[in-house]
Amino acid sequence: MKTYQVKGILQQKSWLLNPFVTIDSNGKITKIHSNGTSDEYIDGYLLPGFQNAHSHAFQYALSGLAEIHTHRSRKDDFWAWRHAMYEVALSVNPEQLESIATMLYVEMLRNGYTSVAEFHYLHHDDKGLPYAHISELGERLISAAKTAGIHITLIPIFYQKGGFGLPAESHQRRFLSKDVDDYFRLLEASTASIKYYENAQMGFGIHSLRAADKNSIERIFKEGPTDAPIHLHLAEQLKEVDACVDFYRERPAQWLLNQGVLNGRFHLIHCTHLNPQEVKGIAASQAQVVLCPATEGNLGDGLFSLKAFQNQGGKWSIGTDSQINLNPIEELRILDYGQRTKTHDRAQFTSEYQGDAGKFAVDMAWHNGRTAMGEKKSNFLTVGQRLDAVIFDANTPLISVSKPENILATLVYSGQSNDLMGTLINGQWVVKNQKHLNQEAVQTSFTKSMRQINIR
Repeated sequence: MKTYQVKGILQQKSWLLNPFVTIDSNGKITKIHSNGTSDEYIDGYLLPGFQNAHSHAFQYALSGLAEIHTHRSRKDDFWAWRHAMYEVALSVNPEQLESIATMLYVEMLRNGYTSVAEFHYLHHDDKGLPYAHISELGERLISAAKTAGIHITLIPIFYQKGGFGLPAESHQRRFLSKDVDDYFRLLEASTASIKYYENAQMGFGIHSLRAADKNSIERIFKEGPTDAPIHLHLAEQLKEVDACVDFYRERPAQWLLNQGVLNGRFHLIHCTHLNPQEVKGIAASQAQVVLCPATEGNLGDGLFSLKAFQNQGGKWSIGTDSQINLNPIEELRILDYGQRTKTHDRAQFTSEYQGDAGKFAVDMAWHNGRTAMGEKKSNFLTVGQRLDAVIFDANTPLISVSKPENILATLVYSGQSNDLMGTLINGQWVVKNQKHLNQEAVQTSFTKSMRQINIR
């Protein structure tokens, strides 16, 4: 048992000020009370740790490199960026992937993420052959999460085609499953791999409609695990939408809606290019959307129809995707400001919280992020929950002079990364004073791997 006293803890409706928070030996909250004695005082505000609902760990090695625009003879768009990503995917071995992912997860924790949904499609060796242990690379990601201390939902992804009706390309060879049975064997092996880490669980999914044939998509949705979240890229690029119309005679979201399979287990990534009927249909299906604002901006994807989706009850979460940005507060700002610029309306995040945009953003990202992880619904930081929290310094200039009702909006809209005191996982510090407890060892391993890969 351990008891913290903190400046404030965010509850579902408001801040609870100066509480004592007691945890058991497993890091679960057993009591939140107004008086008593503490083992440690934290002069900071505890928010529930952010949920990263979409991550490709290996792409961290590429971050920033695709901004050197040397190919003047062709358009530098998503499809050009994708070739740079393929080069990275073909360059890393299992040990290097683990060190890259460990460094990434440490940085996620340092920025306030406490859980990550790893959309994992780097499955085979650089020749495209399965490893002797077919979940080798997924297990490396689990090991990375364990070393860092972050919660992980491993989502092995089915990848089969190079586009609608097209064979896979050579540089996609590490991603591919021969068929659905091959993919189900990978899921089975991956399920065994997560048993090595108590903070790991499973999801499953298909990379995109363009990356699988119709029969495989139908079978995976029908025969896949019955109690795990399902993840899928959808309608990210205009070229993808046009190709889907040419092949299926329907737009991607329209085609998926017409299959009649969508429900609350589905987490649809990006959904950048939806028409009003598709926005309405996805919201009505209770499928959720995962938005990655920094990546979507970086790749030139476009802007999701956020307000229309919210107005029809649609739910969304956030993710880091290509790892171009690892700050969840910044993701929320980019999401909001992009919508404000598009609509000329400042009230994008509105709800029953009487217009508190900061509260709405945290609530939406956390609750639906947890669903994307496969977690059960619950309220913020309550008894019986793990104490997974990010802590903001109560003594920063603006926070120190703010009334309780203004704290969350101040944090979301003016908070800086150096305002973070640290991160708790299962009630234990993993990041303290902006430094991960294993920072030196993790960074040494990462530096060694990156020098071996020699792409930077």
